[in-house]
Amino acid sequence: MKPSTKSLGEETMKSIAAAVAAGVAVALSGGAAQAQISDDVVKIGVLTDMSSLYADATGKGSLAAVQMAVADYGGKLKGKPVEVVAADHQNKPDVGVSIARNWYDNDKVDAIFDVPTSSVALPISALTREKNKININSGGGSSDITGVACSPNTVHWTYDTYALSNVAGKAMVKRGEDTWFFVTADYAFGMALERDTANVVKESGGKVLGEVRHPLNSSDFSSFLLQAQASKAKVVALANAGGDTTNALKQASEFGLVEGGQKMIALLQEITDTHALGAKATQGLIVTDAFYWDMNDETRAFSNRFNEKVGHMPTMIQAGLYSATMHYLKAIEAIGTDEAPKVMAQMRATPINDFFAKGGKIRIDGRMVHDMYLFEVKKPSESKNEWDLYKLIATVPGDEAFRPLDKGGCPLVTH
Repeated sequence: MKPSTKSLGEETMKSIAAAVAAGVAVALSGGAAQAQISDDVVKIGVLTDMSSLYADATGKGSLAAVQMAVADYGGKLKGKPVEVVAADHQNKPDVGVSIARNWYDNDKVDAIFDVPTSSVALPISALTREKNKININSGGGSSDITGVACSPNTVHWTYDTYALSNVAGKAMVKRGEDTWFFVTADYAFGMALERDTANVVKESGGKVLGEVRHPLNSSDFSSFLLQAQASKAKVVALANAGGDTTNALKQASEFGLVEGGQKMIALLQEITDTHALGAKATQGLIVTDAFYWDMNDETRAFSNRFNEKVGHMPTMIQAGLYSATMHYLKAIEAIGTDEAPKVMAQMRATPINDFFAKGGKIRIDGRMVHDMYLFEVKKPSESKNEWDLYKLIATVPGDEAFRPLDKGGCPLVTH
């Protein structure tokens, strides 16, 4: 049974209710920089996955991206320091909210960035609204962040489940790959991704033959993949991310799903995942992404700097965080205060034009709208180096990729 918006809303409320302020995680000290103002410091907290299945796509690379932006800005705003702290939310809503509450109440944190794992991201967004601070989400995926759970204090910067599904679903059904089976992570992100993709497939004339749910951070996908294989669906869609995606793809190869004629699509596949699996294992895989390092001189320049610092090319989440941090700092500089409502208004009023997005804009629901891309993983023979992994199939304008403003159920949207 497909989850409804209502059931996702109920799950969100349960996550928020379960998130209690009990214990404080030790924050990892970040690089210095400087800014505003109200308490003589602008402090950014990077709340991320440092130790589990999303650590490569976010984690230390997310922290590094924010630190790079702060350093590149000059380390100060209006003569005041910008500081960066970080912590590991362990993909647990109660842990994440406990850290965030302590940051806001005791540590003078002005804004929380990243927050992968939608079951953590949703209650963090709600807490940020309660505290009247700022949350710029790059790592979380659920489109509910700018839908039924939208907030005037949250910006969803990089991607969401609607854009991932919309770009990939339409393209594949159009190519005749019109029967789908979902292997879905059993939490807010996975269910939103399945829901949004299933809707696109059906609206495009395709059919969903079935779905199966797996626990977060699974190691054994054999029973799930056998059900997908038995369905004889043309497309086996992985509505998961990080280590779950790589484990599922490895085992799908062992089970011979592709050799048997089925097409695999990873609805959220980061460049680090593709690199870890290798071009041989992933060739022909269809990937939707908000960023790729080898698009132009600007993307290459940033990505090579990032690679030197971190040891791998940036994921879209990490590239998005650099872009978001610069936009946030520029907003404070422009208005001379770090007061959340004023900073949010300035960010919404200012287009984003950088290596990550051209003509990007922040809507009233918090969605940052920008182009999305559909890639195919190159054959090993086509790849010139270890990170030369993707070829561009399509560029989808932001207004086509992301959900229309009036379709998400965001209470901030007035008609």
